Amino acid sequence: MGDKDDRTPREHVHFVTQQTRSTLINNIRQHPEQLPSMSELNPSDRDATVYNHIQKPIDAGIVKEVALDDHSLLSAEETLQQIYDTTADKPEKMLKYENAPRLNEK
Repeated sequence: MGDKDDRTPREHVHFVTQQTRSTLINNIRQHPEQLPSMSELNPSDRDATVYNHIQKPIDAGIVKEVALDDHSLLSAEETLQQIYDTTADKPEKMLKYENAPRLNEK
């Protein structure tokens, strides 16, 4: 953890064992590349909860937030688009974003 961290050992243990944070950290560790997307970390619709809980270990230096292109995860963009286009049973949340108005649409 960072140099500015003035938590006691007991507070450190509580910090990483808090149920939601512990689950998120375990989910990250169990991912094959330890690079899960937010959707993989949060299959439910409670994004704010996950963002709030994951931000604390990021701020503490336990978890590192990375960009997709830093790990060449966008190199398969065409293939991923084909898979997305052929997915028949898209979740409602996905459809909401897919059908959202765009600034460049007329």
